[in-house]
Amino acid sequence: MLRLVLFWIVICPTLVFSQSLVRGIVRDAHTGEMLAGATIQVVNKETLSAISDNDGRFTLDVSGTVDAEIALTIRYVGYESQSITISKTKKTDLIIDLTPTTILTEAVMVRATRVQEKIPMTFSSLEKPLIRKQNFGQDMPFVLQFTPSVVSTSDAGTGIGYTGIRIRGSDATRINVTINGIPYNDSESQGVFWVDIPDIATSSQSIQIQRGIGTSGNGAGAFGATINLQTNNLNEKPYLELIQSAGSFNTLRTTVGAGTGKMKNNLSFDARFSKINSDGFIDRATADLASYYTSAGYYGDKTIIKAIFFGGWERTYQSWYGVPESRLRSNAQAMLETASTEGWNEEQTQNLLNSNPRTFNIYTYEDQVDDYDQHHTQLHFSRRFKPGLTGNLSLHYTRGKGFYEEFKDGEDAADYGISTTLPSSETDLVRRRWLDNHFYGTTWSLQLDKGKVNSVFGGGWNFYDGDHYGEVIDAGTAQVFPELPYRYYFNNGKKYDLSVYWKTGYALTDKVYLFGDLQYRGIDYKGNGIESEQESVDFSNRYHFFNPKAGLTWEFRNNWQWYSSLAVASREPVRNDVIDALGASAPRPERLYDLEAGFRHRTSTVAFQANYYYMNYKDQLVLTGELNDVGANLRVNVPESFRTGIELDADARITSKLRWQANLTISRNKIKKFEEVLYDYGDNFDGFNIVRNQYTNTDISFSPEVISGSQLSWKMAQPFEIAWLSKYVGEQFLDNTSNRSRKIDSYFLNDLRLTWTPTVKKLREVSLSLLAANVFNVAYESNGYTYGFLGGSTTYRQNFYYPQAGRNFLAMLTLRL
Repeated sequence: MLRLVLFWIVICPTLVFSQSLVRGIVRDAHTGEMLAGATIQVVNKETLSAISDNDGRFTLDVSGTVDAEIALTIRYVGYESQSITISKTKKTDLIIDLTPTTILTEAVMVRATRVQEKIPMTFSSLEKPLIRKQNFGQDMPFVLQFTPSVVSTSDAGTGIGYTGIRIRGSDATRINVTINGIPYNDSESQGVFWVDIPDIATSSQSIQIQRGIGTSGNGAGAFGATINLQTNNLNEKPYLELIQSAGSFNTLRTTVGAGTGKMKNNLSFDARFSKINSDGFIDRATADLASYYTSAGYYGDKTIIKAIFFGGWERTYQSWYGVPESRLRSNAQAMLETASTEGWNEEQTQNLLNSNPRTFNIYTYEDQVDDYDQHHTQLHFSRRFKPGLTGNLSLHYTRGKGFYEEFKDGEDAADYGISTTLPSSETDLVRRRWLDNHFYGTTWSLQLDKGKVNSVFGGGWNFYDGDHYGEVIDAGTAQVFPELPYRYYFNNGKKYDLSVYWKTGYALTDKVYLFGDLQYRGIDYKGNGIESEQESVDFSNRYHFFNPKAGLTWEFRNNWQWYSSLAVASREPVRNDVIDALGASAPRPERLYDLEAGFRHRTSTVAFQANYYYMNYKDQLVLTGELNDVGANLRVNVPESFRTGIELDADARITSKLRWQANLTISRNKIKKFEEVLYDYGDNFDGFNIVRNQYTNTDISFSPEVISGSQLSWKMAQPFEIAWLSKYVGEQFLDNTSNRSRKIDSYFLNDLRLTWTPTVKKLREVSLSLLAANVFNVAYESNGYTYGFLGGSTTYRQNFYYPQAGRNFLAMLTLRL
């Protein structure tokens, strides 16, 4: 990256600035929010126009006009059009404030859970043009990977299938995700499974990432970040769209979309279907994905009623076991030790010894798959009762059902609740573990914008009902099970979640804006039945959380803002924490105190933000190595831990053709006192003792101290653009001991993206893009895990990693009528 920066420092002074460029920013006159997608057009010159970008900025070349003065019209849906006249010969840097009309737009559906420009929180936004440019059919974590403090990973190594995201070192269970204000996190695990709604990026109008706690919203507590996704807005005109992607690992993606536009009766209908297939980088890590998005809306001047249906089907071959470090290093003796420690049979051992070091997959059974369907229904009502007062009511229902199938050899029937008098109760078998769930509820908000006050009163009530059960579907010729399929466990979880929040901003002066946010959240979580290890499940937990937030924003100079906020969040233990701790000390809820402070600067050519954060955790749940009675890992509360760091985010239009977006995060992530638990089974493995190792100021696992991203784009000549994309992630530890023998090495990746967007008559858009990912063929891993134990005087330690693809390619063709 350093050589790249120096290169541009050398050549930039030789670049010539055009004297016929109009630059500017388009923003909301009331909130200061930057408006992406506004049209800036020279009057009576249809070919001379520009569209504001992701940050509301635009550059318009007016060299084709001969007039000394130029008349411009600025338009944006939901805002009053504005006309201005400028001098062609005078250097122009415009700030255009548009006034909202009384006509509602879909932005009102997510405004209650989003951060506006004046609110003193840390956030980044991606609008549709940037989302489309980066979306080659990979899951959402790879669309977001160049935003600040983000690390993305993929089990299959390609960004298709099971993917993960961490923000400021916090994993997906600590990142609150909403879609149109509706909670998306799984209620019990609090995880986010983007594979269940593949290609949702194509149907996304905008995405806002609030880092830290952010403002109050709906669903799971945000302990690292919030991802707020808004689906497609109204298309004013009818359209037909085809997107076709293809590339390495037999990846193929087809997306077809169509819409009626706004019809005379104020109705509009949209539909999209996507199909994605990939062989994956890891052996047998195939993905067979399909998804859909449909909507029907009524758009009145004061009322919007919109029904949205979206979901997906996924069948992915399991690649979540990872690659042992012994296989990555091609150490034959260590591989034999891995096989022995894991208890692998001869066939599995030979698979380990003879596989590619970077693409090894322990699974060879043909149907070792995850098979899951998820379908979402949302109904939104928005009404402007009078100027400045708007209400929103949303109803939602999600249906999910699926299983993962696996082959198990030499299983003991007693582990499946079977008592038998047969000479041998061991058998090879195939089993499926099912999840069958329903999630429904409502969210609502009342928004007041009057004079100096911007206030939102809102909340939500949600109910989750989930069945967990397992079935043996094949046991060969063994007569162990009375019938097949044989259900060997069943348990049910029910979870009620009620939240109410009130957040208010007040303009104390023209320069000072105060913000306060109060939230109550109550959870009632119950479970009963039998777990997979034949353990009884019976719990009933209630939690009550009060989460206040406050801050201020000070505009100390034109286009310069300083802000600071203090926020509190609470979070209940996840399902595994509760289940695995039955019979032991129940895990306590976690609590987080988040201080954010920084400044922002924005002009038509430069946007810059510097942010400091200090996230102080009380009773954070972490893995220590401690096991429960059936050998499952327990997460244990650690009293004190923290994350602190500096985030720098910049976007510079160096010339009319050259743009550089870059971000850098430098952080420290520590547990003040940590106790590692190891089990010593003795030299003869005939019992065990517990060994406890004490550590102080250790690094929190999976929390790199340095993360940076860069996007350098050059519009060489219309209609060509070339972009050089870079990502650096510092080293990460696999556990909380800061032991350097258990870490993920740092990596520096570079991608090349080429885009050609010619003008073709009768086509609204034609685009051909090529993504050359990891162009320097870096061998790297982005995720992993570790475990260890003692055998008397011998220490046994196994590290597993998730290698990512080397150099690979994706091409994408977009046609839009």
